[in-house]
Amino acid sequence: MERHEVSYEQGDEERGESPGERLDRNWNELLQELRVTQTGIQILFAFLLILPFQARFDILEARQLDLYVAIIGLITAATLCIISPVIIHRLLFRRRAKDVLVTSSNWLAVIGLVLFGLALVCAIGLIVDVVAGKTAGFVAAGLCGVVIVALWVVLPAVLIRRSSGEYS
Repeated sequence: MERHEVSYEQGDEERGESPGERLDRNWNELLQELRVTQTGIQILFAFLLILPFQARFDILEARQLDLYVAIIGLITAATLCIISPVIIHRLLFRRRAKDVLVTSSNWLAVIGLVLFGLALVCAIGLIVDVVAGKTAGFVAAGLCGVVIVALWVVLPAVLIRRSSGEYS
């Protein structure tokens, strides 16, 4: 199978796009993806922020509190990465730097999703640990991690290999 790589400078002849049109399309697609992602991250973040004010929070063991703090750090970093493309766009607006905007925003989105995935794994581990015990928490976190890797890494790799090289 032949792979097609098109740089931002070349545009996309199969779509009849100029380089600028390709950048605009890539930026719009990225924004749509970030909108979907942002909701999930915000829900988890909100849940984590109210957790210390719940009655059972006082019974957490030291390791559970450490894990909670780590999760807060991960979800905060994920949130910052996911919303950073907006401020970058505002700062680069009308400076003819859309190629830099799209590239940097793509990397921030990937990093934000990785951090979000780690936060999900840890949050599931913490919740199951509190409800069902330490071993169950580790198992649940491990299973969550496996599912994330399967859906976010393995599945896209398989789809790329099976791809006919045509653009969607």
